[in-house]
Amino acid sequence: MAQDTSNTMTRLQTLQTTVKWYHVEFKAEILLDTYSTMLCDQSIILAMNSSFVDPLLQFESQLRITELSFKKAFSLPTLNTVKSIGKNPEEIRDLQSLYENIFNVYEDTLIILVSKDFYKIQILKEMVTWMSENNQYLQERVMMVITKVLIFASKRVKKYINALLLPSYKDQTKRGETIRHQCVQNDQGEEQVPSSSSEAKFALGKDKSGKSQRKNVGQPSIDAPCLGLLAAELSLLCSHEDPLITQQAITGMNYVLKIAMHQKSKLVKRKSSMASDRETSNPKEITSDFELLSKTMQGDRNKIAQSVGQTLLPHLLSDFVWTLLRKLFSSNKESALEAAFLLNLTLEYHAQKITTVSKIVDNIYEQLYGNFSHPMNVVLLRVISLLTRAFPKKVIFQLMEFPVPADNALLLMWQAASADSSVAPQVLKTILSILKGKPVEMEETLIERRRFSLDATNMMPVAASQALCTFLPVKSYKKVVAKLFPEFLMALMLQLFYCSQLLKDTAQNRSIYVRDGLKVLLNSSGLKEVDDALEKKNFWDQFSQVMDHQYGIHLIAKTLSECNFPQFPETLHYVYKVAVEGPRRSEDSIVTIIFFAELLNNFFKESLPKEFLVLFRNWINDPNPSVGKMSLQKIASMAPVFSELENVCNLLLPVLDAFLSKEYTVVIRAMLTLRNILSKLDKTIYSTVCTRIASSYCPLMDHVNSDIQCMAIRHFGELLLDMSHYKRMLNHVIIGSLVPLLLFLESNETRIVNACRYTLTICFSQLKWSISHLLKEENYCFESVVLSICNNLLSSYESYITDLISGTLGFLWSSRTFLKKGATILVGYLGKSGAHLLLKEEIDVMIEVIERVARDEDPVVKLLAEKTRKIFREIAYRIASSTIKQTFRRWAMMFHTKKLKLIYDLANITSLEESIPEDFTEVKPEDNLGNVAEEKAEYLFQEKRVSFAS
Repeated sequence: MAQDTSNTMTRLQTLQTTVKWYHVEFKAEILLDTYSTMLCDQSIILAMNSSFVDPLLQFESQLRITELSFKKAFSLPTLNTVKSIGKNPEEIRDLQSLYENIFNVYEDTLIILVSKDFYKIQILKEMVTWMSENNQYLQERVMMVITKVLIFASKRVKKYINALLLPSYKDQTKRGETIRHQCVQNDQGEEQVPSSSSEAKFALGKDKSGKSQRKNVGQPSIDAPCLGLLAAELSLLCSHEDPLITQQAITGMNYVLKIAMHQKSKLVKRKSSMASDRETSNPKEITSDFELLSKTMQGDRNKIAQSVGQTLLPHLLSDFVWTLLRKLFSSNKESALEAAFLLNLTLEYHAQKITTVSKIVDNIYEQLYGNFSHPMNVVLLRVISLLTRAFPKKVIFQLMEFPVPADNALLLMWQAASADSSVAPQVLKTILSILKGKPVEMEETLIERRRFSLDATNMMPVAASQALCTFLPVKSYKKVVAKLFPEFLMALMLQLFYCSQLLKDTAQNRSIYVRDGLKVLLNSSGLKEVDDALEKKNFWDQFSQVMDHQYGIHLIAKTLSECNFPQFPETLHYVYKVAVEGPRRSEDSIVTIIFFAELLNNFFKESLPKEFLVLFRNWINDPNPSVGKMSLQKIASMAPVFSELENVCNLLLPVLDAFLSKEYTVVIRAMLTLRNILSKLDKTIYSTVCTRIASSYCPLMDHVNSDIQCMAIRHFGELLLDMSHYKRMLNHVIIGSLVPLLLFLESNETRIVNACRYTLTICFSQLKWSISHLLKEENYCFESVVLSICNNLLSSYESYITDLISGTLGFLWSSRTFLKKGATILVGYLGKSGAHLLLKEEIDVMIEVIERVARDEDPVVKLLAEKTRKIFREIAYRIASSTIKQTFRRWAMMFHTKKLKLIYDLANITSLEESIPEDFTEVKPEDNLGNVAEEKAEYLFQEKRVSFAS
């Protein structure tokens, strides 16, 4: 029975048998129950502290139990209420002792936790939060416990710092190593620290994986990541309505700052050179500074803000500011107001130490967007102003990342960022750097209002265009705007181009932001006259429509020039600088050329600085075809100026290189530009480059584009007229151009035929050949023209015949029938006239090519090819005859040239086809030229050498 009674005894009854307060058991039952709870919770917490539980899980569990103990202990009645229970002094003394022990147990638990793991000082910050949730808690008691724990923590840190600074620190470290080896294993396999050494209590810790590890007892951790949060909570209580709480908060704040100062000195020590071991630091300096700090900050917000900013490390100060920022929207108005004062003062003095600027700016935008009329929004905008003063580039970049068009919240933030004129240059230069970027089309699936990612969609330049309407009109920014006018003007020109070409979302009309930015820039720079002139030209209204970006840029530059804008010198200098350095993108060159060329047109009508010649020369062959065309167009418009330059030849060569462009419009523009310059160029200079120019036209005479071909043929003829006094220089080029000029006489396009007749007439005149009458319509016959040319070649330019044959063979592969016909006839006549100049191998090649043409589907081409093949077989047979006869024949041709007669008779091609002998048979492959000449192979090589020498 006694055993059953013992099993049913409650925890309260067990305590009553061991203490002498049993005579008030019924009146103090709540105290005894709370005291027993404190003891049990303490045992559980300390048991966790020595376990192998993951550090994070361990701390969360301890924090949860500590919170339950907090609510149990600090919800007790006041001490006066407890004293009223006692009936005599002895009872009152016992009740008071029990009451104090409850809080002492809670305090001891915290001290043990902090002594083991210093970072668990974060529990103090949580205690302030729990206290503020319910005014019924014993707030003064809470602050007393917090202060006592902070005093212990401060001493702990001071002891560590003193050991770190004193020369005997290394000896203490060695002594700590000795203590560490004294650790023994208990029965459960856990490591047990000898109680005789207080330093050994820091020997154990947890690594990142949660496993137990030994730490160097000479280097215990004093890091407290929550110190900034705790300082923010305590700073708000320094102006509490209860003077006792205020005093405790100020005292606790002092010790928090003291811990922070010790941490700061530790960081400085780490960064110092290890070679300065002989120098000793005075550990009393920290104490003296702290004492001075304690005397000067009693309830003064200004001193608190200064002291916090000077003492806390940047990341801790950022936590301090972040906590105050979140307190602005607290339900406790007094606390929110106090947070506003402290936040403003802290950033006023130490905003440059904040490391979480982006996080703060994002949070402020969310608060403004969600609570646009909240009274604390004024404080938020002041924070933006202070952060902009400290970090202008970072804040502006952050503000430009929000979606466009800007809402009211973002507009307010822009206005706040422009409030401080001291950072106007940095702010405007940051906006300018963004404005020079290239926007990317925004995805329509973007639903939430969130910051853009530069990796995905970059609309920051568009936002910067809209932001100019806020920043440029600010009076304090006027001088900086004037200085940066050329850069802003060119940047907006780029945005006009990008919005017109790249942004296809016409529903949102993003070009309007560029328009508004331009208008504000002009008016802010004293150019209202330009704004009005563009208005009269209906320029601004066209922004809402589909406007040609080149026309828009041209019109702006022209209007500025017409108004003689005073910023012309610096604008021209900047544009020239950009052109020389090279734009970041090829399409940027388009804007630069248009704007630059228009300025030159209006201010350099008679002469042009030599420096600009290099720019246009480089732009001609730019990878972007549009850039090349604009440069060529500009050169053509200023041909009189360019033609007067001494080194104009350096400009002509890049123009000729443009003939090789794959872009047809560039080639056409290059030829037109070249003619404009040549028509005004001095003949002496002209003569030095005429051969190179004439040779550049020849490859274009058979161009696949008929416009280029026709223009090249005519320009070649015009060049010959220009250089009529330098005939001998161009005769070899004229001869080389005869093949395409002759063959395209049979073209199906009238304009090409007329161009060929025009140029051939000039060629015949230059060569002094009296055959121009054959080109007239009433006398024209293709075969007659070819025959006459070949006869003239025999008498004057015999050495060019083999080259002409080579050039003609390439046309035999053409898919156009008229070219096959003409090439077959021309190669026949050239072969007939130059038979004595050809070698055996050359004849073999020609026969092989003609045989392939003879298999053509067109009957006329086939008939002409058969006739031509017969001609070359006859030539081959003559070459296969005796060497003596062949040599004699060649010598005879050199002194007596026999004129050719009609071979094909195209006028009667039908009768020619019918007149082919029926007994005519093709030579079989085994009877080719190689077999015919097999017997004379050993003499052939010597015969060729003799022929070549002749």
